[in-house]
Amino acid sequence: MIAPFETTRDGFTISTDPARLDMDLIHRTLSTESYWAQGRSFQQVSRAFAHSLPFGVHTPDGTLVGWARVITDYTTFAYLADVWVMATHRGRGLSKMLMGAILAHPELQDLRRWTLFTRDAQGLYQQFGFTPIAEPGRAMERRQPPVSSPSQ
Repeated sequence: MIAPFETTRDGFTISTDPARLDMDLIHRTLSTESYWAQGRSFQQVSRAFAHSLPFGVHTPDGTLVGWARVITDYTTFAYLADVWVMATHRGRGLSKMLMGAILAHPELQDLRRWTLFTRDAQGLYQQFGFTPIAEPGRAMERRQPPVSSPSQ
């Protein structure tokens, strides 16, 4: 297990401690407000975070206002997913702070490749060195329709 990592700036703390995450808030937000996770069950969101390296953005009083998760082998590859900052806290540089903390995490140094998918935040990720796939002809995917969960 990876030890929790924390960094603080301007009163906001970014932490990888899963105990600090409000999974009800994360599920409610992702399943109703994001374009990529519409309708995901609580079980699906919780399981995804449990099997990833989670990052939470917390206000000085500890309230969760943003998050992301990294799916990784900690050696060669990382996939960045579910990046979110609550609308009430956007425009304060928190997404940049979050990205900086993710890329500075000691266990994620020297990875050969990072990937992500985004429909509308290319400008943010370009600031951190992300570019379109260099060789899209080599990239492949296997897609399946979403699996319904009994708890949905």
